[in-house]
Amino acid sequence: MNKGDNNYVKIRAFRAIDEPEMCDKFILGHSRVLTSVGVDQVSSSSHDWKYNPASFVILCESQDEEKVFGGVRVHALGGNQELPIEEATKEMDPTISSHINKYASIGTGEMCGLWNSMEVAGMGIGAVYLIRSAVAVLEQLKLGSLWALCSPFSARIARNYSFLKYDKVGNGGTFYYPKIDLLATVCFVEDSYRLESGKESELVRIFDLRKNPVQTVDEVNRGMRINIEYDLKLKNIDTSVYFRNKDLNEERL
Repeated sequence: MNKGDNNYVKIRAFRAIDEPEMCDKFILGHSRVLTSVGVDQVSSSSHDWKYNPASFVILCESQDEEKVFGGVRVHALGGNQELPIEEATKEMDPTISSHINKYASIGTGEMCGLWNSMEVAGMGIGAVYLIRSAVAVLEQLKLGSLWALCSPFSARIARNYSFLKYDKVGNGGTFYYPKIDLLATVCFVEDSYRLESGKESELVRIFDLRKNPVQTVDEVNRGMRINIEYDLKLKNIDTSVYFRNKDLNEERL
């Protein structure tokens, strides 16, 4: 076994402000992917999230930690930033903030900045394992709901993880973003604890990762086997930074 091989990976979750060097690895990889598809800058690729105590990163790298293969972030509503989806769409639809704030009392946030390198294209790093991990950590973060701004391809995949189209904003739930020729769909998980929709096999894995956030397992996607060291146990969570319902926050701690 060579832990530098692409089929031996580690997926780890951490609070952004705790690990600046790992954040820089995320930024470099994400920037390269955006540049390769002709996108210079999007709101979720702004680097201010590095300093946001309500921003959490999930990074995929080789098990020898020499290569970075992909990443995703979960931003809790609050902290010192708007959610990236607000920043991206509020000029096109100013009501987006009121829709997001509607769910503040149960805890809400956004999955954003999802990417994987071409080196692992087709292996499910972004489309399966990182999204799965992001939804799995919501219970630790006490976030009862989750937003995402998805490409048409990602929106279809996101249904497997209980994301549904939120059609009350934009043009029936869509915006042209990040460029006029690219369509983005607002997707939403209304109850992240129950996850009442989604693909059954994925929900089984998500609930297993919630019970056992540190585990090593052989995963199979499209016939491709990959060994993943999951370490999704977050440290230094301070829900008082972002949770807006004080009584409910104390109840859930």
